[in-house]
Amino acid sequence: MVTTEGIKRSFLISLWFMFLTFPIMVIRVNTIENVIEWRWKNMMIVGIGSFFLSFVWRWLIGRKEAGRKKSESGDSIEVPPGQRIMEDRRFYVPGLIMLSIFVAVFPFVFSAYQVNIMTTALIYVMLGLGLNIVVGLAGLLDLGYVAFYAVGAYSYGLLNYHCGLGFWAVLPIGAGLAAIAGILLGFPVLRLRGDYLAIVTLGFGEIIRLILENYNEFSFGPSGIANIPRPGFFGLEMSLSTATVYLYFILIALTLFTVFVVNRLQNSRIGRAWIALREDEIACQAMGIDKTKTKLTAFALGATWAGMGGVLFAAKTTFINPASFTFLESAMILSIVVLGGMGSIMGVIVGALVLILLPEYLRGLGEYRMLMFGITLVLMMVFRPQGLIARVRRTYKFEETVRQDR
Repeated sequence: MVTTEGIKRSFLISLWFMFLTFPIMVIRVNTIENVIEWRWKNMMIVGIGSFFLSFVWRWLIGRKEAGRKKSESGDSIEVPPGQRIMEDRRFYVPGLIMLSIFVAVFPFVFSAYQVNIMTTALIYVMLGLGLNIVVGLAGLLDLGYVAFYAVGAYSYGLLNYHCGLGFWAVLPIGAGLAAIAGILLGFPVLRLRGDYLAIVTLGFGEIIRLILENYNEFSFGPSGIANIPRPGFFGLEMSLSTATVYLYFILIALTLFTVFVVNRLQNSRIGRAWIALREDEIACQAMGIDKTKTKLTAFALGATWAGMGGVLFAAKTTFINPASFTFLESAMILSIVVLGGMGSIMGVIVGALVLILLPEYLRGLGEYRMLMFGITLVLMMVFRPQGLIARVRRTYKFEETVRQDR
């Protein structure tokens, strides 16, 4: 609702922004002609723009508060559009068929560059779904998830270099080694939660990166490992374009497998234990759930998918070094989970596609693309903190049955 008070506040904010930006946007010193140029047009643009943005911001905040009060009063329960579509077979089945056709023909219609971008996005979908187990379901804030990603990548690079093992042989080995690393991380942090857990996992990620960067005899240091072979198909020789398409379909299959497994885990007994651990750790333990086993399982299974993603990353790039596994990678994967919706499989998939594809397709905007990227994240966190596709809490309704005696 438009109010006089809101217009007044927006007007004051625009004046304040005009005052702050006056020396930068209005005054310009011409050193060649030794004159001062007064750009009053810029000041008017700043004033009108800040007034409009402030007004829109207040209007959106007002709508958000009104919706929150309405939901708290219990007048109506709004069903998310995504859930309605998923439950209605009239939309769900045709949409799934169209999506399957698009996925199948994508590498044959679009360029190799587009296929490479989509392949990278699918790797991040797997990483996001793995971290979703730890953060979204179990509620354990892990800021060192990239360490397991590095374990998988270096497993492939080192085992291929020293032992000559191929992609298909190393894929389960990399996943297993990452799971072991997840268990090793889980033991010291069993009693930690919240910020303390985040700091310890962050330190673990940095320890792994520094070991890989400084242990030259083991990991070849900053030089990394080159000439890592791409996935093979019964020994057939493939060109670069054919190998790119082949890796794309491998990732499609592994992504579907990941979605299936994570969905089954989420609806299983261990999944319900993770959710209980996230909601209230003390009550979870009081109900007889083994807290140690639950946490270690979450860390191990989450790390498993990171290890598989690392093997796929090494096979895609054919070169790895420690610079590819910095904290920014962990932050990106965590952003995918938070932006998409913690605990939501479909949300994580959409979040990964948005965060990976959006910056690539905005490269034409140059330096402004990251600005738009940051603005998008800020707006999402303010107006939809539950994520793009929030996970709907399951409700169980018990109906009383009337027994009729004959």
